[in-house]
Amino acid sequence: MPPSPSVPPAERLLNLVIALVNTSVAMTKQQVRVGVAGYGDAPSTEAFERMFERDKDTLRSLGIPIVTVDAGGHSDEVGYRIDNDAYALPPVDLTPAELGVVALAAQLWSDKTLRTDISRAMTKLRAAGAGEAAGDAVAGITPRVRAAGDAYGPLLEAISERRVVSFRYRAANTGQEMTRHVEPWRIAARGGGWYFAGFDRDRQAPRVFRLSRITGRVRVTGAARAFEIPDVDVDAMLGERVGAERTAVLAVVPERAQAVRARAKEVVPVVGPSEHTGRTGRTDGRDVLEVPFRSRSAFADELAAYADAVVVLAPGDLRGEVLHRLRAAARLGEADRG
Repeated sequence: MPPSPSVPPAERLLNLVIALVNTSVAMTKQQVRVGVAGYGDAPSTEAFERMFERDKDTLRSLGIPIVTVDAGGHSDEVGYRIDNDAYALPPVDLTPAELGVVALAAQLWSDKTLRTDISRAMTKLRAAGAGEAAGDAVAGITPRVRAAGDAYGPLLEAISERRVVSFRYRAANTGQEMTRHVEPWRIAARGGGWYFAGFDRDRQAPRVFRLSRITGRVRVTGAARAFEIPDVDVDAMLGERVGAERTAVLAVVPERAQAVRARAKEVVPVVGPSEHTGRTGRTDGRDVLEVPFRSRSAFADELAAYADAVVVLAPGDLRGEVLHRLRAAARLGEADRG
């Protein structure tokens, strides 16, 4: 029979960590040599001793606390284990801002193979929060960004290599699809959607394209370093695509939705309840805020995440978008209970 392949050093180290973490008391050298995959490759006792000592030093240098245990009694043999108290990670205690960053990173994987594991992880992190206000932190700080889709990867590659791309694109005003040939410059998220800016070779002018309107595959063509990326104000180019600024009037539960409050143009706290007679004051014990926004869909996503802590008073189309999301969530909850 052919000899079995040797275990790579990294795998051997991992096997040793797993064995020493899970041992009930300690493992002797002989037990390590016989029971841990990778150490049986040693051709002699001396070679095993050198391998084991080297691996112990490596793990200790990585911060893994391997301790030596005197067996006692009539045996001179010593054992080894990992101090689980010293090795265990402390409780995860993320600030609201840190949790928001983690949630944003999870959104970028929402259409990938890891989405199930990430969804479970985010659920556990939110469950570790301190009530409803902890959920506000994620809802308000995390930017709402839809999945970038299949076009993102090829475009990013083309920008890095400065190569021309071609794709079918559906125009927003006519719905007509045409093939475009573009020198891509930058990718950015604005108003809850993904865009990229570049030079349209067919129109001989700079243009901005929304990734969700790209149909079919993005093809990277031509030689690398085919063009230079100019120093242009991409933010200004993208800003023209996310709509004019509007103002929402919101009734917010006191001490809730801090991220929305931080963006408010006007906040008028009132010591007692009063009828809502205008764009300021208090409604049913809630503070009334005026908050600017551009993307109705993205802002509706954010406000719906606050559930009943935020009520949209105006404009009507934003209120309708939020109610649509809340009703859809309620139907999902009823289906789960059924």
